[in-house]
Amino acid sequence: MLTRRIIPCFDVDNGRVVKGVSFVNLRDAGDPVELASQYEEDGADELVFLDITASSDDRTSTFELIQRTAEQIFIPLTVGGGVRSPEDVRRMLESGADKVSLNTAAVENPDLIEQSANGFGSQCTVVAIDAKSTGDNQWKIFTHGGRTRTDIDVIEWAIEVTERGAGELLVTSMDSDGHKEGYDIPLLRAIRDKVRVPIIASGGAGGPEHFFFFFTSGGADAVLAASIFHFGEHSIKSVKDYLSAHGITIRPVN
Repeated sequence: MLTRRIIPCFDVDNGRVVKGVSFVNLRDAGDPVELASQYEEDGADELVFLDITASSDDRTSTFELIQRTAEQIFIPLTVGGGVRSPEDVRRMLESGADKVSLNTAAVENPDLIEQSANGFGSQCTVVAIDAKSTGDNQWKIFTHGGRTRTDIDVIEWAIEVTERGAGELLVTSMDSDGHKEGYDIPLLRAIRDKVRVPIIASGGAGGPEHFFFFFTSGGADAVLAASIFHFGEHSIKSVKDYLSAHGITIRPVN
């Protein structure tokens, strides 16, 4: 049976981890280097590091900060924010990332997905999808850290990016993000029905029961969470203990 992954997410702004609700009202959550070590010790399967203002501010991510974070951990690290070219992908990987997440630049230049997959491998090419509902079973793509709406249909985009070589999708529901009321199951199921690459679900975790319900209902391979870990509401170990007790296959915490 497939082992499910629990992945803390670092939304990084000016070198600090922050977290908001539906991408606004950001609160400081700590230093990414310190949190990375803490989360690995607590049983995180991977980490995601997203520089959330890199695209909107027209700058590249802080490679030095990524390197310092990567040096502290042995679990896989996915990094995104401000990636605009194959050279940026290369620099991310050289800085210590195991996978690189493409979002705004992929929408603006879809060929970048193929360039990354062909140059560095589909296994390290992740496409992040920030989705917001626009009606019954309809969602649109947002870019620039959720600041810019496009007319791109989420399901059509998910199909296209996997055909172009994306090896994994990181799907964030802007409607659920930070609300702690559970993951957006209809959105994730709709994508799961159309693609076969691994999906990381993001947006809405409020407790262990949300992880359990998602793994038994949503069809994704991993869950991303931020608020409940950053602000001490639940630990990764407590979530894993709950899931294991309820029959979900997870990597045990040493």
